[in-house]
Amino acid sequence: DSEDEVFGELRITTTTGFGTLWLAPRLPRLFDRYPNLKIDLMLEERVLDLAMREADVAIRMKEPSQADLIRRRLMEVRIRFYASTSYVEARGRPRTAEELNNHRLVTHSPASPQVRAGADFVTPFLASNLQSVLTVNSYFGILQAVAQGLGVGALPDYITADTPNLVSILPDDQSAPIPVYLAYVEELRHSKRVTAFRDFMLEEITAYKRSAEPAPASAAPSHAASR
Repeated sequence: DSEDEVFGELRITTTTGFGTLWLAPRLPRLFDRYPNLKIDLMLEERVLDLAMREADVAIRMKEPSQADLIRRRLMEVRIRFYASTSYVEARGRPRTAEELNNHRLVTHSPASPQVRAGADFVTPFLASNLQSVLTVNSYFGILQAVAQGLGVGALPDYITADTPNLVSILPDDQSAPIPVYLAYVEELRHSKRVTAFRDFMLEEITAYKRSAEPAPASAAPSHAASR
């Protein structure tokens, strides 16, 4: 790495869902900052071996088990139910799990690789739903189906930052928290490319968390102001 510039190839691996729905939309800001950087973004559920240099940096939905990795916990994700505003206007908004049974569910395919917490969350809803169901092997596919008004989808809650036309369904029902970790090998500790990406991720996570915070309630007008 150059002492003055960040350039060259950086190989990043993460899940298809996080990579397509959260990371990729934010990468333009990284390239604006480092126009000579080359990113090889590898999206798959398989955990690549960082020690064998299958990738430089990993963003994983669980804490890495390898002891020799530098890791940083970024945030927590939960799987929740969402529907498009047009779907709710046409079909109504289910308020209970029993009412949800009368709506088409769009969920991750039980047979496809996914985070355990997500599978555990949707399984009982799929078992009790007697209506039509669509299962897809990626959250990107689920989001597209939900956006087209096909039904109520089980999606990671980070999608709401970039998809404002979704309505939360059964907001009190959610998966167990899913930790998101950034990891890389010790020998890349001083890599300018890795450092630049790590700092970029921390900035974006901070901005995301700030945008996800509920807006404060408006203060009641004082008597002095009303006179």
